[in-house]
Amino acid sequence: MIRFALATILALATALPALAHHGWRWTEGGQFELTGRVTEAQLGNPHGVLTMQVDDETWTVEVGQPWRNDRAGLTDEMLAPGAELVIIGERSADPADQRMKAEAVVIDGETYPLYPERL
Repeated sequence: MIRFALATILALATALPALAHHGWRWTEGGQFELTGRVTEAQLGNPHGVLTMQVDDETWTVEVGQPWRNDRAGLTDEMLAPGAELVIIGERSADPADQRMKAEAVVIDGETYPLYPERL
């Protein structure tokens, strides 16, 4: 019984960082806007990740899952390296972490809402 309890606690403890990462708890909670150029795109599950050059800084931007990008009207080509994007979302609560989670992507003045309920 004790072994089972310890195994359960260990399994839950190792899953918590993944659960926290895939929610919004790691963000600061306010709207943030980032404008830059995509240098790398890894699109797919559990969510897409863009690397963006913003002035002299490199930022990591989490975009939606493939179904969420599709629902917003975004294609992989629109998020490909070289694309100039404005990202609206929430940045990491850690100021040293140049990472954000996108709520919407703006391309050539058109807004593609990934999380319309959060805008």
